[in-house]
Amino acid sequence: MAGTWDVIIVGGGPAGSAAALRVKQLRPQARVLLLDRADFPRDKACGDGIAAHGVDELALLGVPGLVADYRPIQRLAVISPGGARVAATAARPNHVVPRKVFDARLVRAAEERGVHLTRHPVRALSAHDGHVTVDGRFTARVVIAADGANSTVRRLIGAAATPERHTAIAVRGYADVPEDDDVQLIAMQRDGWPAYTWSFPVGDGTANIGFGMLLPRLRATGRPGRQVLHGRLAELLPHLRARDLRAHHLPLSPGRPVPGAGRVLLAGDAASLINPLTGEGIYYALLSGRLAGEAAVQAAADPLPAYRRALRAALGRHLLTTDVLARLAQFPGFIDAAIDVAARRSEVFDLLVEVGLGAGTVPPPLARAVATRWFLNARRTRRR
Repeated sequence: MAGTWDVIIVGGGPAGSAAALRVKQLRPQARVLLLDRADFPRDKACGDGIAAHGVDELALLGVPGLVADYRPIQRLAVISPGGARVAATAARPNHVVPRKVFDARLVRAAEERGVHLTRHPVRALSAHDGHVTVDGRFTARVVIAADGANSTVRRLIGAAATPERHTAIAVRGYADVPEDDDVQLIAMQRDGWPAYTWSFPVGDGTANIGFGMLLPRLRATGRPGRQVLHGRLAELLPHLRARDLRAHHLPLSPGRPVPGAGRVLLAGDAASLINPLTGEGIYYALLSGRLAGEAAVQAAADPLPAYRRALRAALGRHLLTTDVLARLAQFPGFIDAAIDVAARRSEVFDLLVEVGLGAGTVPPPLARAVATRWFLNARRTRRR
């Protein structure tokens, strides 16, 4: 495997596999090397939710049926920190597919297109003569780093780590549920806010369940993280007995992601592309991986500017929206008002789903409606 490649991709998760698939889709003869420290299939701590927007990306990548054998989930229930509730049918269905299955299928699809997969932990990079060399063994004109929340490549190119204030931590497990359970539940918590628990049914009698909160809020408890996370999950979902518990960090988007440096492009979690409102990251991973793959093929001489422009066009306004909303969401009353309005107006519910799971933005009329409800709720509370 040592030698010169057209593109080297570090990390075989959704972002890395999407990049590999796109490169081979656009240029079938390209020599693509995919490096990952693990063998597939392998487990990955995650909520396992694949939104409709992620399914759209799979279709663009030429693998439209990748999750078709998993039951679509259209019902979504959300409980706000103050107890406001909305339960409705989403405009388009989501899927819940364990990452052990999803990632392995993506990697296999990439291999079937001629991508070379090898197990290798990356430790060093060097740039020279319009190329990047990985660990003195593998050389390519472009390297795409999709090596996750604790990206080694991000550190090697000198990009700063995601600040702690923009980092969340969550614990994920699986539990037995009735096979007819078809509601994705998100229950937000005022204690330790921002924090929420979730239950996402897979469709086979199991559900992905978990609890997450911001890392600074966890540290402020003064207690071991395992004790807090496992304890809160058991407390909030007492009827579900969790197994296979694993914790993971989520580098949340600060509004303007770091796209890379030189001939190295960052995608997915490595670029801090995680929705700060919901923790959703698979759609961002597939999208950014695809865009990185396009830049690697179509602008190989200088890929970073092309990738930056593509990211800005696809997600720029959306990421600025989620950044502003994440700041407002520090006030639980804002979320109470948003859920209150969504429970009354189906178009608002659909828009919140677009913002939380896709690339939606908030039009001024909706912002005014939520602000008005927030004001009215606050005034009602003061009168009590």
